[in-house]
Amino acid sequence: MLRSKLRALLLGAGAAVLTTATALAPTATAAESAPTAGTGTTSASAGFWSCTVPPGYVFTSVRSTLGCSTSGISSQYYVQPPADGLWACRTAPGFTHTAVRSTLGCSRSGTAAQYQLRRPADGLWACRPAPKEGFTHTAVRRTLGCSTSGTAVQYKLATPKTGLWACTVPTGFTYTGTRSTLGCSTSGTSTQYRLRQY
Repeated sequence: MLRSKLRALLLGAGAAVLTTATALAPTATAAESAPTAGTGTTSASAGFWSCTVPPGYVFTSVRSTLGCSTSGISSQYYVQPPADGLWACRTAPGFTHTAVRSTLGCSRSGTAAQYQLRRPADGLWACRPAPKEGFTHTAVRRTLGCSTSGTAVQYKLATPKTGLWACTVPTGFTYTGTRSTLGCSTSGTSTQYRLRQY
């Protein structure tokens, strides 16, 4: 009787371990299935599940898996090329972002920020300036949309050109005049510059 109880206990424990390992290991279907697409995402066929984030890609979701490490559970990322309007777990070169939200999909341990990617354009209100992308900004404002914890600054992007009144002087430009303005700071007056290309 003791043997039969011990055998039943061992079989039950073995089945539980097998069930847990099967649930954590990606199957052929689960490994290729894309996260549910939300508003502003690119098509699911543009991405794939990967153990790393390749150069030139962003990830839009992360999950725990046994398939990416020989020593336990690790992260697996749903990676895609960055695209205009895509909600990504990090920003990308050549892009700015226009909104931030909290999500459970970008972290294995709680909420994390997700960014709505946008290509910089004239008149776009962005959550960060875009000097590396060749833009300056002509105004700033406070918004709730650029932070997951209160207000943050948003920047009105502009392509620099001679005669433009801008809040910064970009590379390749000097300035021929200045003026005080409330539009380039969220905390009082600041300087605006009349740009001239050289």
